[in-house]
Amino acid sequence: MRGLDYRWIEALDAVIAQRGFERAAEHLCITQSAVSQRIKQLEKLMAQPMLVREQPPRPTTAGQKILGLYRRVRLLEQELLPEITPDDLSQPLSVSIATNADSLATWLLPALSPLLKSRRIELNLMIEDEARTLDKLRSGEVVGAISMEATPMPGCVADYLGRVDFLCVASPEFAKKYFSGGVTRENLVEAPGVAFDHHDDMHERFIQQHFNLPMGSVMKHTVRSSEAFVRLALEGIAFSLIPRVQILQELEQGLLVNVTPDIFLTRRMYWHHWALESGVLTELSQQLTHHAHQVLPQ
Repeated sequence: MRGLDYRWIEALDAVIAQRGFERAAEHLCITQSAVSQRIKQLEKLMAQPMLVREQPPRPTTAGQKILGLYRRVRLLEQELLPEITPDDLSQPLSVSIATNADSLATWLLPALSPLLKSRRIELNLMIEDEARTLDKLRSGEVVGAISMEATPMPGCVADYLGRVDFLCVASPEFAKKYFSGGVTRENLVEAPGVAFDHHDDMHERFIQQHFNLPMGSVMKHTVRSSEAFVRLALEGIAFSLIPRVQILQELEQGLLVNVTPDIFLTRRMYWHHWALESGVLTELSQQLTHHAHQVLPQ
């Protein structure tokens, strides 16, 4: 079998990144016909489509795997070439990570800070719900992902980071208005909560599990920001499940109160990354896991 020509995969990557053949051709400084021909040659070699030709184009499942390989090879090139040619003024090492908003709002940036200060790294953070971050690693869009999934994908490693305890909190005023007699099935129907997006069912599942309310029976705001969860609770607009580590000061000052002190939700978090790492990527994984072990309950 003939080996892969990475110019073909480069064309596929450009079509996806530039959201079309015309802009991909401009990006690669070749003709649109050449872009199309390279992708057709790749599809002929692999004996299956690599691209769903819609607007914008998107990779097939096989195309995602090929792109994942290509991006890992490019990353290894970025690490290796400066070592071989130390005088080379190469581009910064581009590192993409998929993370949930709660990790980003609490411990992730302090974990990465020493590496970002000492190395020439261009960081790209993709924010997703922790149940879907692995999709970004699976598609090859990122080199690592923070997830609540314990089982690694083939070719990957899952390092345990620690435990995140979510408390159900509200402002004292909100608690007095809706939960003066304690949290019940009846007042939960009236009290607004918060969800990260339409995929996030943590809030409703918590209520379903502990108060036997069916999914879809409670009111909730949708806000794609962990910091906004805290702000909505502080403003007395909603009650929310928030990581304990994120609101220690607010709890201590009485700005927020735990409305279900006998009930909390725990999620165990993992750092998923490719097994064959070297250089900066190995250092990144080590720093990230070490810092998490220092700040998260184990």
